Amino acid sequence: MPSVTTATQPASQPAGQSAAEVAWYAREFLNNALWQWATLLGILLATFALGRTISFLLARQGRRFIERAHLPGLGMIFRALAKPGSMLVFAGGLYVGGRILNLKVHPAHDLSSFWPKLCQTIAVLAVGWAVYRLVDALEYWLARWTARTRTQLDDQLVPILRKTLRVFTIILALLFIAQNIWHWNIGALLAGLGLGGLAFALAAQDALKNLFGSVTIFADRPFQMGERIKIGEFDGVVEEVGLRSTRIRTLDGHLVTVPNSTVADSPVENIGRRPYIRRVFDVTITYDTPPEKVIRAVEIIREMLDARKDHFPKDLPGRVYFRELEAYSLNIVVYYWFTPPDWWQYLAFTHDFNMELLRRFNEEGIEFAFPTQTLYLRQNPDSPQRDA
Repeated sequence: MPSVTTATQPASQPAGQSAAEVAWYAREFLNNALWQWATLLGILLATFALGRTISFLLARQGRRFIERAHLPGLGMIFRALAKPGSMLVFAGGLYVGGRILNLKVHPAHDLSSFWPKLCQTIAVLAVGWAVYRLVDALEYWLARWTARTRTQLDDQLVPILRKTLRVFTIILALLFIAQNIWHWNIGALLAGLGLGGLAFALAAQDALKNLFGSVTIFADRPFQMGERIKIGEFDGVVEEVGLRSTRIRTLDGHLVTVPNSTVADSPVENIGRRPYIRRVFDVTITYDTPPEKVIRAVEIIREMLDARKDHFPKDLPGRVYFRELEAYSLNIVVYYWFTPPDWWQYLAFTHDFNMELLRRFNEEGIEFAFPTQTLYLRQNPDSPQRDA
């Protein structure tokens, strides 16, 4: 039987019309006519222009609200939605354009299921981006709320919460895309990590310790931002408390980063919360001082403490006693508790106290003691010098 050859025509080509007579816009490329590609390009350009317009209007309105003193939070919301809104409109235009095309461009390449998933992925990313940017508005409201509290540690919690919410948003968006759009089995993927997941968990032990340490710090509040604390050998001012570590500016000017697990497990001496600065010192006078002058020395110090009682707590007045008979001196012990607990004011107060003490002791003829020794030489009675 003789073979019969049948000529095929494009679907858009009218019957009885040759390929040369087909209009240019009806010619096909990748199984789609040129007018379909042109329509897709027009839709994308239109959605791009519409998205940019929406982004511009939202950003401008956001700036106007921010400039108004009573509506900055609403302005931050409008500004956060500007760019993600443009991306969401683009995803919608891409989906509408895909409805016009014949997505089966080749018998081995069918994009009819891939194209909608791609559009949904872009849309979810746009929504996740909007939520990511809306965290800034939430941070603004939280900062206003924490500003009303006395503790400054709440102020440090706000940026930590912002970082946590942003990381959570990214992870949630990626998991939603993987499991609900592309239908990946996340559970099987995580279970397939096996030994690698165990190794990762072991490696993350320190990170988890620091995370729980930060939770302990924010729960117990052993210190606030700007307070001077002492942890182990480090003595300085707290500059920042993060999820992993606490930064301390030492008195030497060095910035020390201490893991939060160490802070939670170590004794924390909060110097910034002390109600006063205590001073205990000995006033030493010589052994040849008469008892009357010892009594006078104690009286002088008491007079000086009484004159400065405004700097002492009412329940802790300055105290002075003749306490010890040391090897080289008679010791008078002095106690006082200086307020307010400002270090530089304390040094100025101490300077003034010491200068007056030195001046008044000199006026009374009371001598300060220092380590001295008196040697008594005893001659041997049978020595030749004695007989001479």
